[in-house]
Amino acid sequence: MKSGKILLFIFIAASIISFAKSYTYADEAIKYPSKYPDYVYEYLGNDKYEKFNRKMFNFNCGLNKYAIRPVHIIWASIMPKYGMDRIKGIATNIEYPARLVSSLIQKDFETSKNETVRFLTNTTLGLGGMYDPAKRFFKIEPTNENMEQAFAKCKVKPGPYLVCPVINGTSPRGLAGRALDAALNPSCYIATPVLAIVKAGLLVNRSSYMQPLIKMIESNYADPYDITRKLYGVENYIKCRNLDRKDVLDTAIDLIKENKTIDNPEEPELVKNDVENEIETQKLTDAEIDEKKVADKIEVQDGERLSIAEIIKAGDDADSAVLNAYNEKNSRLMADKLLFDYNPQTPVTDSMRTALFDLPGVDESIWAEISIWNRCFAKRIKTSSVNMSPDRDDYKFRFILQKGRKISPLAIIFPSIGEGIMSSHSVLLAKMFYDEGYSVIILGSAFQWEFARSMPEGYFPGIPSRDADYLKSVTNKIITKLENKYNYQFDKRVVIGTSFGALTALFLADKEFKNNTLNITKYISICPPVELIYAMEQVDKTAGDWERNPDNLKERVAITASKIIQISQLEDDKRKVIQELPFSDYEAKLITGFIMHQKLSDLVYTIENESFKNKNELYRQINNMSYHDYAEKYLLNEENETIDDLRYEASLHSLSDYLKNGENYVIFHSINDYLTTHEQLKKLKLYTKNKSVYYDNGAHLGFLYRAEFLEDLRNEIKDKINEKGNEIISVN
Repeated sequence: MKSGKILLFIFIAASIISFAKSYTYADEAIKYPSKYPDYVYEYLGNDKYEKFNRKMFNFNCGLNKYAIRPVHIIWASIMPKYGMDRIKGIATNIEYPARLVSSLIQKDFETSKNETVRFLTNTTLGLGGMYDPAKRFFKIEPTNENMEQAFAKCKVKPGPYLVCPVINGTSPRGLAGRALDAALNPSCYIATPVLAIVKAGLLVNRSSYMQPLIKMIESNYADPYDITRKLYGVENYIKCRNLDRKDVLDTAIDLIKENKTIDNPEEPELVKNDVENEIETQKLTDAEIDEKKVADKIEVQDGERLSIAEIIKAGDDADSAVLNAYNEKNSRLMADKLLFDYNPQTPVTDSMRTALFDLPGVDESIWAEISIWNRCFAKRIKTSSVNMSPDRDDYKFRFILQKGRKISPLAIIFPSIGEGIMSSHSVLLAKMFYDEGYSVIILGSAFQWEFARSMPEGYFPGIPSRDADYLKSVTNKIITKLENKYNYQFDKRVVIGTSFGALTALFLADKEFKNNTLNITKYISICPPVELIYAMEQVDKTAGDWERNPDNLKERVAITASKIIQISQLEDDKRKVIQELPFSDYEAKLITGFIMHQKLSDLVYTIENESFKNKNELYRQINNMSYHDYAEKYLLNEENETIDDLRYEASLHSLSDYLKNGENYVIFHSINDYLTTHEQLKKLKLYTKNKSVYYDNGAHLGFLYRAEFLEDLRNEIKDKINEKGNEIISVN
């Protein structure tokens, strides 16, 4: 019976591979030139069965929502996260034969040896795989091996992208690999009813780990099918080339520590290009900031040289002296505060440090994320909606009210460009305010697909003054709904926004300064672009930097993505010790460019979706659209005939009267924010004077995690609220 099943699995695999061989890249559509890389095409080729795939994808989404997810929720509510992890370990341990055979076929004998040692160690000392002593005590890292990787090593082509029932992304090669993985899985030959139930439990337990990712994709992206394809393509490429090994990240971190550029040593031309780019970037940095690093010695005005330790001992006076000396040397722009031991890399890389922003208690729970018993802070935030136009979708927002306090201050959060109500930064900021006694409302960015889909027909975001009008209407409706429904009274109100959200918050502040209808008295703005059009042009330049190495794009993107995945999987204590990110400037631009263009893609997809039956044609246009192109197509009108006409209207210069005379705001910024220039920041300082705080490092939002900034923000929340009352904080 067992041998018969094995033969059946092998027959299925062989049949699928023969089908894959019939599909060659001659079947591919012509690759059209584009301003931005089509990652789906790069990794998966033409979507030959797109109509079928999309229908099956929608079917799977419905099946998951109404049948599979409820089962997972019940399971995750029965079994605590600790128990789920132990069961997952057992299931992974059982799959040892597939990993062994795959590594042997690939002639990766080191992995074969390690997997065998891991299996024997974890089966005995680890109680059947419940624990991982091989990793904890012997430092033998697990590897993610399967039979598709073996096929890839044997140069079997993947074939066309397929969506099958329950499986949202695969290929003929992937299906064949799954068939052989099943043939090599001992649990497939369990015959007794009791053991069959155990096997079903293992399957439910393992698949339940995918639910948070599925929900994130459904909630954050306008076209979940497209982003699922992108993620599958990159992830599959990483696995089939063994780029998911821990040494990829370890090597990158070691190179950072040694102050070397981070690139593939087998690609000398790429190394040369990145080194030249790093040198050019360093020249620019040195030209703009003469002696930025003050970690060893700093010369104060009287010529005396003090070490950092002596400065700290001397107290505020010495610190002020150092700051004055530093600002004298940097005559073009003055920093208000120094971030000691920041160890800057490049502006774009430093901006990515915003991902290090974290707070304790936000998502900590003994239960899995999907469990009904998970009551961590992030899970206690509720979702509701208001309608802004009868023929449009309701606009969703999130909120959390102070328990048992019918009268409480209120914080309103405007996130960065393209961020929706599920923004992780919004949750972290909400936690800060909630801990200080605020109720909190989380909105999405005005420049985001869900916001555009809920506003009246013909609304195109991107003109801050107009965006502020819509945000004002939405905010007013939300506050009215919450006050009436829950019988709450918000006696103090704060708006906090980041980046584009910070910009729109200041435009809202200008409108409310003239006619305060929302009763908001304080705005805190973090890294607002001084000139939006200039910032968009910088984003376009960053996103277009992929063309430096277009011939090796797949490999570079995959290595970069692998580092991101591995960092996200590190334990909190290990992630916190990473003082510098393991990315070169080129890799940082790849990541930032992808994220920013994906946000634009989602918005344009929402605007144009009904006009295009052929989604390939729509994405062809999207991949050739920059932020500059978006502004030309959707924002120009009779009043603003050219982009230059928009420059003043979409800048903080147009708010100069408010910035000079208003007293109910504060701005946090960095003097090396790559979305601004020193001249722009100097003008902003002339408008704002002591109502803005400039840090010497951090680039664009790359200082959010620093204790200095968090302390400044908490002081604004506490002191100003105690002194005045209503307060609005804007964070980009």
